Amino acid sequence: MAKYKVDITGLNTNEIKLLSNKETTKLFEDLKNGDTSAKEKLINGNLRLVLSILKKFNNSKYNMDDLFQVGVIGLIKAIDNFDVSLGLRLSTYAVPLISGEVRRYIRDNTSMRVSRGVKDLAYKILKFQDDYLSVHGNIPTSDIICKELGIEEYEIAYALDALKEPMSIFEPIYNDGGDTIYVSDQIADTKDKNTDKDMIISLRKAFQKIKTREKEILVSRFIVGKTQMEIADSLGISQAQVSRIEKNAIKNVRNLIK
Repeated sequence: MAKYKVDITGLNTNEIKLLSNKETTKLFEDLKNGDTSAKEKLINGNLRLVLSILKKFNNSKYNMDDLFQVGVIGLIKAIDNFDVSLGLRLSTYAVPLISGEVRRYIRDNTSMRVSRGVKDLAYKILKFQDDYLSVHGNIPTSDIICKELGIEEYEIAYALDALKEPMSIFEPIYNDGGDTIYVSDQIADTKDKNTDKDMIISLRKAFQKIKTREKEILVSRFIVGKTQMEIADSLGISQAQVSRIEKNAIKNVRNLIK
């Protein structure tokens, strides 16, 4: 179980006291009656709750010391707003607040920095979509969103894209037991074409010698600029098959122009 342990600098997790429900209720009563030390006791007595939530984030991507501090902020907010009269456990109320603070911190500190204004616009769009769906039963069109929020259509995609985590073009996205399909395989080729005349002549000769299906896929991918998914749909085959044919075709062309 050691791999699930969350290590925090300067904190011996084995010495953290865990409050019982009875002790928690008593401390809230003391806090209500003006005992300011009760709040600190409630915080220290629920640090294990913060640590338990951090387990899901315990990997090399995040600094656990930073996440712990953020999680404690969420715990403090939960203690400040907790209503004992509702009959809930503090942990039940605190978990979503702690998780929310941690996720918000991670979201705002991704490797790709995005302005707060763009993120705020993205949340406005998502909220409007949810509200519109609950009333009308369908997702609003771009025209409706633009009119309601007073924005241009291009701002919708730009703002929503800002909430996505950056991904490497070498990220594997599919494997059927054969060749792996990467993100780069789904990106259309829109760069300038090679104008070297000797290479063009060599390629034309090579194209005459490879199979018709191979030629068709290479033309669609690197001349027309289609993605593998688009080609697969037009040919009625799987994307994995397109990927295998494409790689084999490239290999054959390379051998022919050597």
